[in-house]
Amino acid sequence: MSDMRLVVVGAAGRMGRSLVKAIHDTQGCVLSAAIERPGSPALGQDAAVLAGLPASGVLVSDDALAAFVEAEGVLDFTTPDATVAFAGLAAQARIVHVAGTTGMEPQHLAKLEAAARHAAIIRSGNMSLGVNLLAALVRKVAATLGTDWDIEIVEMHHRLKVDAPSGTAVLLGEAAAQGRDVDLAESRVAVRDGQVGARLPGSIGFAALRGGTVVGDHKVIFAGAGERLELAHVAEDRSLFAQGAVKAALWGRGRKPGLYSMADVLGLDNL
Repeated sequence: MSDMRLVVVGAAGRMGRSLVKAIHDTQGCVLSAAIERPGSPALGQDAAVLAGLPASGVLVSDDALAAFVEAEGVLDFTTPDATVAFAGLAAQARIVHVAGTTGMEPQHLAKLEAAARHAAIIRSGNMSLGVNLLAALVRKVAATLGTDWDIEIVEMHHRLKVDAPSGTAVLLGEAAAQGRDVDLAESRVAVRDGQVGARLPGSIGFAALRGGTVVGDHKVIFAGAGERLELAHVAEDRSLFAQGAVKAALWGRGRKPGLYSMADVLGLDNL
C-alpha cells in the first residue's frame, strides 16, 4: 500500500510544525499539503523548513479544498470555527479528519457529527496514549467508587493557552461522568469564587492553572472519607500529541464514515 497522503492545517503554528515533523518521522505516510489562513506570512514557504527539516517542496498554501481533494487525511489542531469548516471540506472530499482542537462548544460538536456522516472523523481533547489510558482508568475508578467520593480535576498549561478548562481536562471529566452514568454538563463545576457554599454531592470540579511554559499537567483527585486517590499525567513534549494524531490518521484510513475517538484508535473501550 502506498504512503497515506496527509494535509496539515495551521501548518505554521507550534502544533502544525510538530505535525509536519511527526509525519516526516513516521513510516506509512507523507506530507501532501500544508495549509495556513489567507494573509499568513508563512504562505509560499516550505512547510518542512518551517518545521526545522530539510526542504520537502511542499509549500504552504491557503487553498484547503484543493489540498483535501488530493489527500487521504487531514490533521487539524486549529480553532473550533476553523475545525468545523475543515470538517465540512473533509466530508466533501471523503477523507479522514483528525481533530485535536480544544475549546469546542455544543454547536461545534453538532456540526462535526453531521460531517461524520460522510467522513471518518477522529476527535479527541488529547491524542496521547497516556492521557487516553488515564481517561479509561478514570472511568473505571469513578464507576467503582460511586458518588460518596468527590471528584476534582486540576490542570496546568503554559501562559499562552487561551481556553479553560483544557480539552484534556474535559475529556477526563467526561470519562468520570460516564463512569457514574451522569451528564457532565449537569455535574460540572468549573468556577468557585466567593461564598459558594458546601460542595454539591456528585459534582465534578475543575481547576485551571496557567503559567510558564508547561506543556500539560493533569490530575484527577478522588477524595473520600479519610483517604484520597490521585491519578495524574504529565506531558513533557508536545510532539507526543502530534505522534498520536498521525497514528490516528493511519488507523482511520479505509474506515467507514463516523465519529471516532482515541479510545477507538487505541482499543481502550473495554478497559
